[in-house]
Amino acid sequence: MTSDYNVTVTVLSIRFRRPGSYDRLKHRAAQGAESISAVGERLIDEGLRMEAHPGIVFRSGPSGRRAGLAAGPDVWEIVGPMRDMTGSVEERADRLAAQLGLAASQVRTASRYYAEFTDEIDAEIAQNDEMADLELAVWENERRLLSG
Repeated sequence: MTSDYNVTVTVLSIRFRRPGSYDRLKHRAAQGAESISAVGERLIDEGLRMEAHPGIVFRSGPSGRRAGLAAGPDVWEIVGPMRDMTGSVEERADRLAAQLGLAASQVRTASRYYAEFTDEIDAEIAQNDEMADLELAVWENERRLLSG
């Protein structure tokens, strides 16, 4: 059996002029057991996203790398409840900001990031929903099995 397999890869050669940049990249790749190319690609992509969306940072966690507010929760944690609210974007941002103890501008930063990277954030929300459903089922089963 044969299959057609086409992959498009763009190659970029980079000259590092700043002392230590390449060494830091190599060190970071070794820390995470990743290739230098993979780490470089990720950091370039994240850097471009942060430049386009000031206030957004990226952090690692159990579910992998994810976008979040520099001084606040992950984007998916803001967008999930915001999607369930009614009213204009501004009204929802104001209400959610008050609930979360954030500035409305922070909520808007997350909603603008979501507008550009919708599929990524929707996948994170879905993953969280699945984990919450699983945890609830385990908790309910524990109560059922162990209640006297």
